[in-house]
Amino acid sequence: METRVKMSTENTPQPNSLAGVAAARVREPGSAPLGSGLEARGVHAWFGSHLALENVSLDFAAGTVTALIGPSGCGKSTFIRTLNRMHEFIPSAAMAGEVLLDGKDIYASGTDVTRIRLQIGMVFQKPNPFPSMTIGENVLAGLKLAQIKYDGNKDDLMEETLTRAGLWNEVKDRLSAHAGGLSGGQQQRLCIARSLAVNPKVLLMDEPCSALDPGSTLRIEDTISQLSKTMTIVIVTHNMPQAARVSDYTAFFLADGGPGQMIEVGPTNEMFSRPKDQRTENYVSGRFG
Repeated sequence: METRVKMSTENTPQPNSLAGVAAARVREPGSAPLGSGLEARGVHAWFGSHLALENVSLDFAAGTVTALIGPSGCGKSTFIRTLNRMHEFIPSAAMAGEVLLDGKDIYASGTDVTRIRLQIGMVFQKPNPFPSMTIGENVLAGLKLAQIKYDGNKDDLMEETLTRAGLWNEVKDRLSAHAGGLSGGQQQRLCIARSLAVNPKVLLMDEPCSALDPGSTLRIEDTISQLSKTMTIVIVTHNMPQAARVSDYTAFFLADGGPGQMIEVGPTNEMFSRPKDQRTENYVSGRFG
């Protein structure tokens, strides 16, 4: 995968097209060398005897946002769950291949799985704050659950993570209120703050905006853009304009009568303007899916 998105001056897409939206993203994603960031190598995933995902290899360079797109049932969520070993929570689930974080296989024998899930955080489709906890307690819950001893000022940590999640100004005067009183979009940003409190290197997001209104969705996207300056982000989305707005790279998945496979990957502006595979073109143009 290239380390920066290069915009072509040929066949410049119209500003209101998906390719135009993607091309308008002015940023230079991470330039970390290969071996820094997250890498999947030949990943296969099963549920019992059913092969759900076949032979996916994909690099996620440090400081980039990668969108995973494709029809329902093509293995996107299964794949993202292999990236921090959440796939193995499911009874009968199995995987083959390697997932490397900074060059080390997270599936290697003797790996501390809890530590891996702290380094590779995850935000789910439905916001899941702890309803019996206050807003402030939710932010610090990850530290407590992971039994991490934090020697700094927890109030400062709370402010820092809520600010990074784009929520501080909205909740700073009611940190002692219960999280259940927040809107859906605020709850999702609270979950992001909770993930950030343990200082992950990577943040996985599985359709984080699918249950949110357009205004909340845009605030989450703003948060993604800010966070991507300092960490690696992988987002599963069915929202093509969202993929165009937030991602540096896009990977297209498809289960074409068999297990899910990655059809192609590339810089987002190229994937929406001149994909290499006709099936990708058909999907991003709305001809199927």
